Amino acid sequence: MARKLKEHQINRDWCKGCGICVAFCPKQVLELDKHDKVVAVRPEDCICCKLCEIRCPDLAIEIILDEGEDND
Repeated sequence: MARKLKEHQINRDWCKGCGICVAFCPKQVLELDKHDKVVAVRPEDCICCKLCEIRCPDLAIEIILDEGEDND
């Protein structure tokens, strides 16, 4: 089954605005806002590669997948 995005769960308190997740996103889904905190500005373009989640040094971002009805 293809991976489908449910949400980008971003802990803005943990985000220090380093921009690593923005740099690694292959689809330019993420940007830093005026407070230097990451936001998902184009979530519809997300391919759920989880590079942002893997590379975040502060564990401030998590990709939540919509697994469908079959999975608990």
